[in-house]
Formats: sequence, structure tokens, C-alpha cells
Amino acid sequence: MKINGNAVRPGNVIEHKGGLWVAVKIQHTQPGKGGAYLQVELKNLRDGTKLNERFRASESVERVRLEQKPHQFLYEDGELLTFMDTSNYEQVSISKDMVGERAAFLQDGMDVEIEFHEESPLTVILPEQVTLEITETEPTVKGQTAASSYKPAILENGMRVMVPPFCGTGEKIVVNTETSEYLKRAD
Repeated sequence: MKINGNAVRPGNVIEHKGGLWVAVKIQHTQPGKGGAYLQVELKNLRDGTKLNERFRASESVERVRLEQKPHQFLYEDGELLTFMDTSNYEQVSISKDMVGERAAFLQDGMDVEIEFHEESPLTVILPEQVTLEITETEPTVKGQTAASSYKPAILENGMRVMVPPFCGTGEKIVVNTETSEYLKRAD
């Protein structure tokens, strides 16, 4: 399936230069001169080599159709992440490198989708949002305005995110798994 070059997202698998590549990081860039483009860090699914590529909106990229199966995250064992197929209870182990930085968002029992290409697991699709607890943050300074004065916070999974001044230690917040950004307080 052909998609626009600027529609590539982290976790997408594309066919490029004769191989299967997964988009690891993306960055939209709008230079002062010339058209906007998407800087994409690609990782080869077969041998793990990395490649930085620029895609413009006018270019089209071949997105590979993958079979998606629902799985549940069970546990982490060193560099391997183990998931269970929720339909037939078979276990699948996937390298932590395949999930990338987003592996920090995995929680025991979390429902995810795993994409397969010709029966071999390729990528893990996490939920868009995850609820985490703030374990450490600076106290709010009195008189500080709410206008773009975010402060750093460390979450229960060890990740650092910027949160608004009203968020304190022990509170649960909702974080976007794609951008690792604070979305809102948890209900």
C-alpha cells in the first residue's frame, strides 16, 4: 500500500531500497528555504542496520501489509520481551531492540498488537496512552504562572517527562506512548 512520505509514523514498516525497514524515530522539519520533509530513522528488520532518510510529502512510500494479532505482555527477561497470543495462548519472545525506547511503557498484563510478516514477529504496537505514577518531581514554586512553565518529573518506569506545575509526586498521569509527552491527569 502506497502512503505519502510524510505519513510515516514510528513503528510503521516500509519497503525501501529492497528491504523491510521499521521507522524508529521521526522528525518533521520545515527549513526556511525549500519544502518541508520528514526525517526518518529507519532500522532494517532483517539485519538491524540503521539508515536516516528524508521523505517529502510528494514522495510515496510502500507500506508493508502485516498481519496484526492481539497479545498480552507477560514479562521482561534481559533483552527479551515475552508476550502471549490471547487467542491460542502461545508465547512469543521479541528482542527489546525491536520495540525501542517505547519498551519502557510496557506494563504487566498490557494488551498490545504484534505485527507479523510471513509468520515472524516484526513490531509491537502499544496503546496510544498509558497511565503512570510520578515518583519524583520538584515542588511547585508559589507565584509561578501556568503559561508554558513545565517542570521535569520522573515516572515509575524511570522515564523523564515534562509536567505542568500542578502535578506532584504520587499522582497518576496519562502519557502519550508515541511522543513520551504528558497528556492529562489520570481520572
